[in-house]
Amino acid sequence: MDLGLADRVYVLTGASRGLGLATAECLVADGARVLISSRDAGTVADAVQRLGPDRAHGVPADLADPATPGGLVAAARDRFGRLDGALISVGGPPRGTAAQVTDEQWRDSFESVFLGAVRMARTVAAQLPAGGAVGLVLSSSARSPIPGLGISNGLRPGLAGVAKDLADEYGPRGVRVVSLLPGRVLTDRNRELFAASGDPERARAEAEAAIPLRRVAEPAEFGRVAAFVLSPAASYLTGLTIPVDGGALRTL
Repeated sequence: MDLGLADRVYVLTGASRGLGLATAECLVADGARVLISSRDAGTVADAVQRLGPDRAHGVPADLADPATPGGLVAAARDRFGRLDGALISVGGPPRGTAAQVTDEQWRDSFESVFLGAVRMARTVAAQLPAGGAVGLVLSSSARSPIPGLGISNGLRPGLAGVAKDLADEYGPRGVRVVSLLPGRVLTDRNRELFAASGDPERARAEAEAAIPLRRVAEPAEFGRVAAFVLSPAASYLTGLTIPVDGGALRTL
């Protein structure tokens, strides 16, 4: 199936590795061009080389900076001449239960994970043409709390609600907004969480036992779903929260 991605342009935040980079690879493979960003200039440069400088451009940026969204939109248009959508991903917030994490950790996470994502989503959505799409990479914690990740459990459901609100607002203009809820995917973040248990192999085995497909996902499996959702082939999907979790969530 042709996804209709040829020469379309997408901005991807938090995309120098992990789920963002996997999505960028899928978009580029189907003919799109991408502007990727993250806070680390070195990993951004490495990702651009991996994707191909003719199809990708990188800009180091921090979503907690209010100037970032406008700067990334302008950079994409300057480099590629258009903008068709965005995938907004931020790093996982600190571990700890809601009672254990500090006020400072809550504030810092709110600025980057929550407000940074909202600011980016509304800036991009307001400037997209009909047929444009915005995807927010959240977590299965948006539907079911994950033990030991209190900040994520608090902020991700709110972002899912914001995405639904934005979908309502920009839908009449033909702009779509969708949330993606990755479960256990073999990224650096999940390796870190497995390691934090003190027995990574046992933690992974226990996680896989709770997944109907009995395995964690590869990043490309998420990337293919995200690329489809952002593409014109998904033109009637908006306001959804889409789990990519191997069936782990028990909610309908």
